[in-house]
Amino acid sequence: MSSSADLYNIPSPPCQSPRPGQKKGRRTRERGKVFWYQKKGAKGIVGLICLVGLFFVFNGFMVFRLQAGDEISGEKDVPFRNSSSISVSIKGESKTIGKGKRLRKGTYDRMLALAAHALAENKREPKDLWQELFVPASAWRPCADRRNWNPSEGNNGYILVTANGGINQQRVAVCNAVVIARLLNSTLVIPRFMYSSVWRDVSQFSDIYQEEHFINYLTPDIPIVKELPKELQSLDLEAIGSVVTDADIGKESKPSFYLKNILPVLLKNRVVHFVGFGNRLAFDPIPFQLQTLRCRCNFHALQFAPKIQETGSLLIQRLRKNAARPGPLDHYLIGPYAENNLQEKVGHAVKASRYLALHLRFEIDMVAHSLCEYGGGEEERKELEAYREIHFPALTLLKKTTKLPSPAMLREEGLCPLTPEEAVLMLAALGFGRKTHIFIAGANIYGGRSRLTALTNLYPNLVTKEKLLSATELKPFMNFSSQLAALDYIACTASDAFAMTDSGSQLSSLVSGFRIYYGGGKMPTIRPNKRRLADIFRKNNTIEWKIFEQRVRKAVRQTKHVLQRPKARSVYRYPRCKECMCLTE
Repeated sequence: MSSSADLYNIPSPPCQSPRPGQKKGRRTRERGKVFWYQKKGAKGIVGLICLVGLFFVFNGFMVFRLQAGDEISGEKDVPFRNSSSISVSIKGESKTIGKGKRLRKGTYDRMLALAAHALAENKREPKDLWQELFVPASAWRPCADRRNWNPSEGNNGYILVTANGGINQQRVAVCNAVVIARLLNSTLVIPRFMYSSVWRDVSQFSDIYQEEHFINYLTPDIPIVKELPKELQSLDLEAIGSVVTDADIGKESKPSFYLKNILPVLLKNRVVHFVGFGNRLAFDPIPFQLQTLRCRCNFHALQFAPKIQETGSLLIQRLRKNAARPGPLDHYLIGPYAENNLQEKVGHAVKASRYLALHLRFEIDMVAHSLCEYGGGEEERKELEAYREIHFPALTLLKKTTKLPSPAMLREEGLCPLTPEEAVLMLAALGFGRKTHIFIAGANIYGGRSRLTALTNLYPNLVTKEKLLSATELKPFMNFSSQLAALDYIACTASDAFAMTDSGSQLSSLVSGFRIYYGGGKMPTIRPNKRRLADIFRKNNTIEWKIFEQRVRKAVRQTKHVLQRPKARSVYRYPRCKECMCLTE
């Protein structure tokens, strides 16, 4: 096993059960002699020994709980049988204890035991845990809905887009396409979504978003139609050179590229079809009004379809028990259903529950694409390599032909997503109490239910959408991963606090951006600095809990600064910029 995997062979916690008493040979040699401890008060010494014994027994029990664990839901843990499957199990080093139960030798057993003790003390949570830096954050207000131009005539031709990826990548592609349509003075055809072997979802635009609202809201900016005119539908777009793939456009290309290379094709053929269109428009440099249009599309024009809003409202209602008023973002997320949630709650005296949403980006696609190692040894490496060969062939080829950084180096540089164990240690170190209500977003976690053992043991009030919604309520969304992801998006965005485990995740980026845009300085987001955390976690075999707490809090606190969007960074994630928001100081 490589150096990064060696981290997973940590010895058990140093606290062990008390040893039996000494052998009879250790007794006084002379029968009549008085024992030394009788001279100093036998009762006090015996009492102290009992207390120490109880401490060790409790410690052993907590370690057992962390290893054995409860079930997060009634779903079975499906082992990884086929490389195309999303849910897998790591068959790591373990031993069986009783029927169907396994104890895995884990990386963070010692730290998890220390976290359990810290949570058992039931300390008061830090004051700023559920707060953003209000004064500087509240100075920024949404204003991407302002317009300082006339509607585009769109008479240069038609833009078709078939966006790839999951719902979040597709959302970015849609808004980028809106900007390109305005740039090229063209008419946008309602975007289509490409079927992916990873996401396996046939959903189209109107299955996820309100099509009429999208068209009507953006009419003052660009013309949008539902399909090509009949005279253009029969064209062989590939034959006439109107199909443009991601291979034809550099990542984050400047507007000048489109004016020079795409506009001539559009004028000649009256239609251009972008296939893929993943991150193919730069964030800088770009004209002010086009950047504003980008934000207007993302934060105003894209509203979820009514069935998603309605089910999303049920999710929020059950997470936020006894709420007497809508949350700050409910109206923007679930529209009219925000008020429906409160009809039965008005006048209720019980305090509403607050919840933390955790986006645990630890599905097999992320794990495989990261090229990191997660303690599963040779079997894990084979499983992930098989998955990459099917779903990421270009990455497999690159791995074979290029010397890439080792898994250990990737982890040191903070390029690996946090594991469930690392995520729960971060939450405990930050000071979230054991009774905290936590919503877990994400698809099937790599390793299955057993990989969530640490989370469920330290935080028993942990739920997923599958646990909160009935089978009947979930039925319309089954086999539609993008629509299920939309429910996660709603629950995460509406949460009282949101924590991400991988800052490169599109869902986390879009959620955090939406919370900034509409949050008014009241919607805190926890963005871990994975490079700093990797350095802290590397000392997990020796570091004391108090030091661990201090270092984790410092690492997270440094990401809480209220800053304007850095140059060339995403406006979807960092909307605090003059194009999207207004500074009211």
